[in-house]
Amino acid sequence: MEPIVSRERFIHLMDQFTALDPILVVGDVGIDKYTYGEVKRISPEAPVPVLEVTKEWLKLGLAANISHNLKTLDVKSTLCGVVGNDNHASIFETLLEDENLHTWGLVRSSDRPTIFKERVTTNTQQICRIDYESTDEITKDTEQKLFSRLTEFGAKHSAIIIEDYAKGTLTKELLEKMIAHFKEQKKFMAVDPGRSTPPLYYKGVDLLKPNLSEAKTMVASLGYKDKDVAKMADILMDKLDLSKIIITLGAEGMAILDRAIHAPIKVIPTLATEVFDVSGAGDTAISLIVSSLMSGATLVEASFMANCGSGVVVGKKGTATVNKIEMLEFFDRLQQKWPSLN
Repeated sequence: MEPIVSRERFIHLMDQFTALDPILVVGDVGIDKYTYGEVKRISPEAPVPVLEVTKEWLKLGLAANISHNLKTLDVKSTLCGVVGNDNHASIFETLLEDENLHTWGLVRSSDRPTIFKERVTTNTQQICRIDYESTDEITKDTEQKLFSRLTEFGAKHSAIIIEDYAKGTLTKELLEKMIAHFKEQKKFMAVDPGRSTPPLYYKGVDLLKPNLSEAKTMVASLGYKDKDVAKMADILMDKLDLSKIIITLGAEGMAILDRAIHAPIKVIPTLATEVFDVSGAGDTAISLIVSSLMSGATLVEASFMANCGSGVVVGKKGTATVNKIEMLEFFDRLQQKWPSLN
């Protein structure tokens, strides 16, 4: 494997995280609940497994997991999103406060529930997932309140991460106003796109990070049949007026293209050594990509940093985060495996 980032450079980039101005995170937010146990029998009532619960826990989910990742990486952030006017909203705010994350970017709405996802799992597999949510678009009143939060906080932030799970928070009008506003302020904007959101809604952002399936869907919705990664990247760069794109390829790594470099698309191989759970890996990746870019990294370096972080979290169970110590330990294991990183 060819060297991408030296250990000295790796440490230098992470050291810059603490000094960054906060990153604004906006998108769908919610709670992830994990119900864990053992299955020893089948129910006499129906042919379904009976889970004997041994452990339950709650975690920050969706875009909130990005703020949580930024926190564990020593990057300050402000989370902006919509919660319901319900008990789950209070629990969500408590989870944020427990991680020393601010709640002032949240807007409460009586028109929708706080998103709550429960994963029922054993040591070997997930049995089912139970979702409490509405995917209806937020009301115009809620949209205006959220936009007011964004404009209030945005000026003091170094970059914007837009995390779209297509749950109704990021409406066409909100995205248009937000992108125009932050473009005028010359703020760096990165989008982790929603699968069902029309790609032109993101036109004008700086960086787009779809996975391969999302990229294919976006290109098809723009009227193209191309499935070659390089061609899809070119199409999305052109039609959405992007400056950078990263297409995540799962086990194959990441394909990256940077308009400023004038070089062909480059594939950064995956660095994961063991995989238990991929949930949350995308949140870790976008957190590290933006933090690294804001710290002076090239897109190649930022992608390498993101691959290291993702390599850590996929080795954990459940929606996970990564910290600097884990990042460096992972890098050191890579050095032992691939001496060319020295």
